[in-house]
Amino acid sequence: MLMDLAVTILGALIFLFLFWKRLKEDYAGEIIFKSATYILVGIGAGWALSLKFFPDWFFWTSVTAGLIGFAFAILRFRLKFYETLEAFIISPLPWLGLVFLKDSGVHSSFSSFLAFIAILIMVFLSYYFGTHYKRFTWYKSGKIGFAGLAVAVVFFLSRAAIAMSKVTMLSFVGRSEVIISGIMAVTGILLLFNLGKVKE
Repeated sequence: MLMDLAVTILGALIFLFLFWKRLKEDYAGEIIFKSATYILVGIGAGWALSLKFFPDWFFWTSVTAGLIGFAFAILRFRLKFYETLEAFIISPLPWLGLVFLKDSGVHSSFSSFLAFIAILIMVFLSYYFGTHYKRFTWYKSGKIGFAGLAVAVVFFLSRAAIAMSKVTMLSFVGRSEVIISGIMAVTGILLLFNLGKVKE
C-alpha cells in the first residue's frame, strides 16, 4: 500500500511538472494547474472505478476518465487542442513507467520490467521528436503536437502487437486489447495526418 501511494504521489508530481513545462509559454500557471487537476481527478476517478468493479481495466478506465478531464479543460479554458493533447500524452509516461517498475519489483514480473524499458524508449522518442520534428521535410505544416501524437501511435501500435502475441502483461485486457489499442493507434494516425496538412 505504501509503495502504491509513493508511486501515485511521485507520478502525479512528475505529471504536473511536465504538463506545466510544456504549456508554460502559452498559458498562465493557474490555468495550467487547474487543467492538470481536472485530468488528474479524471485519472484518479477512473482508477478508483476500476479497482471496485473491473481491476483488469485500470489502464483504460484511467485513460478514458483522463480524456474526459482533458476535454473539460479544453472547453473551459479554450486551450489549443494539439498542444494540450501533446502535454496530455507525454506527461503521464514517467508515471506509467513507475507503475510498471513497481510491479516488476513487487511481483518479479519480467514483462512489467520490459514494459518499463519500453516506456523509457517512449520518453526518449518524445524528446527526439520534440526537438527534431521541424526538420522532417515530409511534415510540411511544422505544427506543435507531432511529438505527442507520434509517441501515442508508436505506444498503441506496440500494445496491439504485443497483445496479438498473447503475452500476459499488467494493464492488458486480453483479446480486447488488440482492438482497443488498434483503434487508438488509427485515431492517432488520423490526427497526425490532419495536423500535418498545410492549408492552402
